[in-house]
Amino acid sequence: MEFIASNFVPLMFGGLLVFLLSGFPVAFSLAATGLFFGLIGMEAGLFPDNLFQALPLRVIGIMQNDTLLAIPFFTFMGIILERSRMAEDLLETVAQVFGPVRGGLAVAVILVGALLAATTGVVAAAVISMGLISLPIMLRYGYNRTIATGTITASGTLAQAIPPSLVLIVLADQLGRSVGDMYAGGLVPGLMLVGLYLAFVAAVAILKPDWVPALPAEARIYNQPDGSSGHRSLVVLLVVCGLASYAWSQVHESIINPWIGRDTPPATDEVVILSITVGSLLALALALINRVTRMGLLSRLGEQVTFVLIPPLVLIFLVLGTIFLGIATPTEGGAMGALGALIMAGSRRRLGVDLLKQALENTTKLAIFVLFILIGSTVFSFTFNAADGHIWVEHLFAKLPGGQLGFLIVVNLLVFVLGMFIDFFEIAFIVIPLLAPVAEKLGIDLIWFGIIIAMNLQTSFLTPPFGFALFYLRSVAARSDYTDHVTKQRIPAVTTAQIYKGSIAFIILQLMMVAAVITYPTLVTSHLGAKVEVNEQQVNDMLNQMPGLEGAAPGEGETDPTAGMEGASVPAVPGAEPAAAEDDPTKALEEAAKEAKPAN
Repeated sequence: MEFIASNFVPLMFGGLLVFLLSGFPVAFSLAATGLFFGLIGMEAGLFPDNLFQALPLRVIGIMQNDTLLAIPFFTFMGIILERSRMAEDLLETVAQVFGPVRGGLAVAVILVGALLAATTGVVAAAVISMGLISLPIMLRYGYNRTIATGTITASGTLAQAIPPSLVLIVLADQLGRSVGDMYAGGLVPGLMLVGLYLAFVAAVAILKPDWVPALPAEARIYNQPDGSSGHRSLVVLLVVCGLASYAWSQVHESIINPWIGRDTPPATDEVVILSITVGSLLALALALINRVTRMGLLSRLGEQVTFVLIPPLVLIFLVLGTIFLGIATPTEGGAMGALGALIMAGSRRRLGVDLLKQALENTTKLAIFVLFILIGSTVFSFTFNAADGHIWVEHLFAKLPGGQLGFLIVVNLLVFVLGMFIDFFEIAFIVIPLLAPVAEKLGIDLIWFGIIIAMNLQTSFLTPPFGFALFYLRSVAARSDYTDHVTKQRIPAVTTAQIYKGSIAFIILQLMMVAAVITYPTLVTSHLGAKVEVNEQQVNDMLNQMPGLEGAAPGEGETDPTAGMEGASVPAVPGAEPAAAEDDPTKALEEAAKEAKPAN
């Protein structure tokens, strides 16, 4: 018992590892470890016999957590859009836009991956959708296999970092921070990562053009009757909508601030998102007018791009825009997104009873999965914190050289390795609550810390041999040679080695992005709301405005904000004894409340 008492926390970690390696489900492994070691701790005299009496209240608190409601809403939105074949339409349309240039199909996969990330928010859905739809097309037209597989897996993992990401919702909940701030912090790094992917494909197209051939003329299905591609009218439409977006950005503050009663200048990401929303809505309106009036000012390609691409873009931007404006909470934004997805699927006549049933079943499964893991991690952390495990973790990282940088490097290595073996939900619910207090004590901004972890988890999803995104693509890629139904040519099977090899270049790009976020915290923090700073004079002004405290401001030359308050009229608390000046006022109020409380 003495050995157990002196090594309780390491033994608890070892017990959890044993449960996990035994193949027991993670949620029940966590709960079993917490309960088992809690009973052992009681026998060893470490805990009182009533240790677990407060546990039901913790579980009820989880059930009452409104923030977690955003998870089923965004999941439902993503499943509805995915099962209504939105991914297929997007890939086909965007491929037609960029197909005539080398690397165009890879560019289409990356852009659609970013869109799916902002709608589905789940890596598995994005990778499987693009693996089923785009991989056969890329192989059909002679793409290099490592480039094709790497582009698909890397683009699918964008769902980890681009808002509205489920990862960011869970991290915000575990770090005790606003989901809206987490979204605002992750927007720029996520878009920069998309830019890195596109730059890589452009470099490959220049250096190795044979690896990323252009789409042949016979595969372009939206040409005009005269044989032209229709890109000219699409470019004109983009210019017109771009000018409208710019015009809105110039008047955004004068329109929005009086509407929502705000005095401070709007954040840049808010202006950008709402400006793009205005431009997108204008494009949709012009395309509708052109189709109804049959004016023929817009090409077939322009109409297809507008009607396929604009509705999901508008939905995404409206959801994020209302969250950034503060009009809607992330939960309300998710509910609005789910409703918008139903409207979009219904407008395309793809919303049926079977689709709705599948979406509800999958959403329920994921929500229950998250809830059980959260309950299990709560039971584990209950016993862990009772044994002062958080202090043990703090001491474990306290001696690391390098301060903040040393801590971040070690934590990122830990999360990177764990991400190859367990899902991000488990990492968020097990590891993050242990590391967050240490990060806060080191002066690390927790929003910045959360974005770094999210980018790191995205990298680990690609890393052989256990990267989840690689397994998802392996499950849908051809395992044997097949005959292409369009070209009638024999296509060799996709090997696991080709999938693993394709991920290497994108892992390097993601690690570069993680290093950039660590080196330049302003990529995250500059997009957050300004912190309110209150100086001494403001405190005194507030005290003067309180009833009964008029004239209580400090006299000339005084520095103590409480000086001069001796004569202030403060309502007495019944039963409270006058407290000395050196006593803790909070403690005095608590004691007074206890004395004033009637006995049961």
